This record gives sequence, C-alpha cells and structure tokens, in this order.
Amino acid sequence: MSLPHRTDPGVHAREVDVAYGNDVVVRAASVSLAAGTVTALIGPNGSGKSTLLRALARLHPPVAGSVTFADGADLRALSGKDVARRITLLSQHRTAPGGVCVRELVEFGRHPHRSRWGGRDPGGPAAVARAMELTGLSALADRPVQALSGGQAQRVWLAACLAQDTGLLLLDEPTTFLDLRYQVEILDVVRDLADRHRVGVGVVLHDLDQAAAVADRVLLLEGGRVTAEGSPADVLTPENLTRAYGIRVDVVPDPAGGRIHTRAVGRFNDTSARTASA
Repeated sequence: MSLPHRTDPGVHAREVDVAYGNDVVVRAASVSLAAGTVTALIGPNGSGKSTLLRALARLHPPVAGSVTFADGADLRALSGKDVARRITLLSQHRTAPGGVCVRELVEFGRHPHRSRWGGRDPGGPAAVARAMELTGLSALADRPVQALSGGQAQRVWLAACLAQDTGLLLLDEPTTFLDLRYQVEILDVVRDLADRHRVGVGVVLHDLDQAAAVADRVLLLEGGRVTAEGSPADVLTPENLTRAYGIRVDVVPDPAGGRIHTRAVGRFNDTSARTASA
C-alpha cells in the first residue's frame, strides 16, 4: 500500500535561533529536510538536537531566522492545522489515554484533516489502515494500547504520525528504551518511508552506528550550533566526534558493507593502554 503522491514537501531552516526565555539554546542553525531523504541529528546531551527538531514543527518557534517550505510558505504565517498537514513530530514523551485500542490511537493522527468540531474526514479510514499496514500493526488493531509491549506501543505512535499523512516526519529519539529487534524494525520503517514513499525524515539519534546506517545526511550539533553537516562518512570522523563528545572516538569503516562503525574509547576498552601498562 502506497502513500498518496505529493509535491516536494521539503522544509528549510536558515540561521535560526531558538531560546528558552532569555537563554538561546540553538544559534544560527540551518537544516534542510528533502523528500526521500533521512537526515540524522546527532550530538551530546544538551546540544540542541530536540529543540531544533521542535522548531521545525513550530512547537518551539525560533526567535530569529526563518523556516520555509519548498513551496515558499513561511512556517510563521501558517495556521496550526496547515502546519499539522505538512509536518508531524513523534516526540520523546507520550502518554496514551486509557481505554483506547490501537486503531483508536492511530486515528488521533487524523485531527488536522477533520472538519470543525471533529466532523467528516473522508480520507481517514484509508489513511489509518495504510499507517497500520506500514508499521505492521494491522493484526493488533483492536488490542488495547496498554496491553502492548514498549516496542509495539512505539510503533503505534509512529502509525499515528503516519496517519497524519504529511510529507515530512520528525522523530525524536525513536529507538530509545527499545530492545534490539524493535530498534531495527523502527529504522527499517524510517528507511522504507524515505525510499518507497518519498517522505522527508529528520531524526534525533544517540546511537552513532544507527545514524550511519539509516541516514543520507548527518548534522552534528555542539553547544547549540551545527558544527558539521554532510554524508555520514563526512561527519562521523574521529576528529569531529572526539571534539564533540569530549572522549576519544574511533571510526572504523566496514570493508564488506561499507558502513561506518564507531567506538568510544574509555579505560575499560582501551587495549593500547592495557598493553602499555602490562
């Protein structure tokens, strides 16, 4: 089942500052999300990754700079419903209301498309069914959300975002707290959305190997500033990562698959230090 055809949904943030009160936490950051492209935001805790993502969804409006869509629309000039029809965010902190089943929670994603007072939504049933199929939830449609595992619940929230039927999807640490299988499944869905359905994806990840595997482009943030941007091979270098994280990080290309693997080096796994002391 395919997502509807769309014109280029891309979004472009240019030189944006984002602040909490008088404290500017993101400074002069620029990022573009394009159709069919996965962009990973990486960096240490407190570097501004999640805040920048929220700014793209206008949940934390920038105090300087601009955010525009590919068709020229300015984020600031759009209504809340118009923004929600263009871009959706899967945040870190979500609480499902009690007593709802999987289908009902996924249907919440249709709120921007309903007429006033929650009225007609002709495309709703098809969009909900499509979102559940893409996330492998069709067989669980009537199951209570509270009865699901953590990984299954994460997929339900992702399905709700997909039912919102936008061309741009923002994911804030979608693999956190999931076991290995569900991490891989979530990232497989992300890659399929970009490759098969031309969705533009921006995703905050702490796992650098996951970023290398799933992303077309990587942004490295430090202290609220973008300090490196480009392909995984361009950004995930020992110099960039060691500087950003304040610990030695080795980078080893996989000669078979061509992917990049990273390793933070501490006392417990520094074989050169143990050899020298012996």
